[in-house]
Amino acid sequence: MILYWVIGYLAGSLPFGLWITRLVKNIDIRDGGSGHVGATNTIRQAGFAPGAAVLLLDISKGFVPIYFSLRAGLPAWSVAITAALVVLGHCYPVFANFRGGMGLAAAGGTMLAVKPITFLIVLALLIFFVLIIRHSARAALFTGLLAPFLLWLLHFRGTELWVMAATGLVVAIRFTVDWNRKYRELWLDRDTEKN
Repeated sequence: MILYWVIGYLAGSLPFGLWITRLVKNIDIRDGGSGHVGATNTIRQAGFAPGAAVLLLDISKGFVPIYFSLRAGLPAWSVAITAALVVLGHCYPVFANFRGGMGLAAAGGTMLAVKPITFLIVLALLIFFVLIIRHSARAALFTGLLAPFLLWLLHFRGTELWVMAATGLVVAIRFTVDWNRKYRELWLDRDTEKN
């Protein structure tokens, strides 16, 4: 069981945004834009195609450990710990001096592995908050905190609820660092100045 937790963290720690941006542009993605290692900052600094590749890889690194955890028959609480460690790995990767991304794509991958419909529900909630609040970080924070309650109300009360609660908490805590960040354009064009 602990082996899956370790694998989850190590998988999450694979900094695809850092590696791909270095390969394509020979720069450290953390030195520009938002400073985060993820698809959005990759798009900003290296272009759409590299960013799309990072997005798919980050989703995959969330999906794969949880898929195998489920196949191994781990209990729901242990799968949830594995999922939380995947997201923690993405946010604080051992392979990138613990300077990573925000964890949304990795968290999405964990939800896809458990029950794809819940991924779509949570994505819809995130988009709703982005459109209402007009601030991506705050929208992600509220989504992380409130998505488990929405799933519970919709009668998703199995492993998917455990996973959403665990990853949602990590995502919410991580996004507190961007609470005051100014956003000029949804998702793709962040001003790195703080209020």
